Amino acid sequence: MAKKKIIAIQSITDMHRWLGSKAPSHPLISVMHSSDIPEGVHLEPATYRIDLYTIGFKTVQEGSFSYGRGSYDFQEGSLVCVGPGQVVTVEENHLERDRGTDGWTLTFHPDLLRNSGVTQAMNSYTYFDYEVSESLHLSEKEKAILRDFIKNIENEIHQNMDRHSLELILINLESVLKYTLRFYDRQFYTRSKTSQGHLQQFERFLKDYFDSTELQELGLPSIDRCGKALNMSGHYLSDLLKAETGKSALEHIHLQLVGRAKNLLLGSTSSVSEIAYQLGFGYPQHFSKLFKAKTGLTPSAYRKLN
Repeated sequence: MAKKKIIAIQSITDMHRWLGSKAPSHPLISVMHSSDIPEGVHLEPATYRIDLYTIGFKTVQEGSFSYGRGSYDFQEGSLVCVGPGQVVTVEENHLERDRGTDGWTLTFHPDLLRNSGVTQAMNSYTYFDYEVSESLHLSEKEKAILRDFIKNIENEIHQNMDRHSLELILINLESVLKYTLRFYDRQFYTRSKTSQGHLQQFERFLKDYFDSTELQELGLPSIDRCGKALNMSGHYLSDLLKAETGKSALEHIHLQLVGRAKNLLLGSTSSVSEIAYQLGFGYPQHFSKLFKAKTGLTPSAYRKLN
């Protein structure tokens, strides 16, 4: 089978050209509706690397997209967020306009955020690293809230720019980002029973991992590895656990580690260095630093205290 061509979408202009739409009104941000995509657009089947932030709400009715480990068909009522550097694979080359819906796609270049407070906050919007299957399902009220901010951004984009334009665009953009975070938190809480199931699966995975030879061979499990074991992205798993337990995936891993370390310190005559190696640390000082950060005592001090 021939390898798919890789095409880079590096600008808002590239995105509009890719979808067969007219040239954008602003070089760094765009709002597109399904009606902006010409009827019968043909996309070249290929792998596309998108160097933009994209938030899409049901903009395409037909056409198969693969993103991450899953396929996405833009189901009604769902919002998907994609960060720069992510890859989208187009399997079919024909798109139909999604008539009669309120779908939209907000796309913005990272340069839009430069020298603004939004830049520092982007790391907290981890949903840009979620898998497509972890999309946000919106209520009618939530759709309306986001739609109002999208309309405000669109109005600013299409009118004559003045000294207030960028500030107002960023205010509304930040509102979209913050409300999306709030709505994801709501989704985590309303699915608390499912979350409990994931928590149990995660704890079982950690126990099995710490009981296996992988701990010494590979070291502590990464967040991505944990997420993959539960068929979700590491970021989604961590945020889900945070909402359910108040602790991130990394904190759960460290708790498991410290618990094991305490048992080894009290139940064996192995040296601290030997215990560090058993727990997957290449350097004992890293183990000692983590143990002290979590317990307030060095491993040696903990052993003497008990």
